Amino acid sequence: MIPAHLKTDLEQRVAAAVTNREAAVDVMKALQRHYGWLTDEALDEASQLLKMSPLQVEELATFYEMIYRRPVGRHVVHVCDSISCWASGGETLLESLANLLNIECGSTTPDGAVTLLPCSCLGNCGEAPCMMVGEKQYGRVTLEMGAEIVAALRNNSLGISATS
Repeated sequence: MIPAHLKTDLEQRVAAAVTNREAAVDVMKALQRHYGWLTDEALDEASQLLKMSPLQVEELATFYEMIYRRPVGRHVVHVCDSISCWASGGETLLESLANLLNIECGSTTPDGAVTLLPCSCLGNCGEAPCMMVGEKQYGRVTLEMGAEIVAALRNNSLGISATS
């Protein structure tokens, strides 16, 4: 159950949108921030707020990579795997981070701290390879820089949450 203040805020966002569908991503991201991921309950709440069917909301949720329909760690690390990032070492970066975290890509560390995911494009091709933690992007990421970012996440010193 979402708190009254969040529900009121989301209702206002939907009312201000030209169409309810226009507000869908904002609503889903706000509910994701509240729950940590877009739970089935959150999906139903979004569908009620947006006056859309649960299937319509599910279709949108599964289209967007930054909407999580399964539990994720406290920090979500997206490594871009577009052609620009791939050609600049993104694949090696992804493998390096998986090894540092001792998990497979697409998994979460056993302590629930970090989820590592590939991302089709972060829109930062000129700074390839790039990665994103929460909503903060990092460009021209070297293996050393990636290791430093992961170490800071493990120490919780970046101050970034999974869904911020």
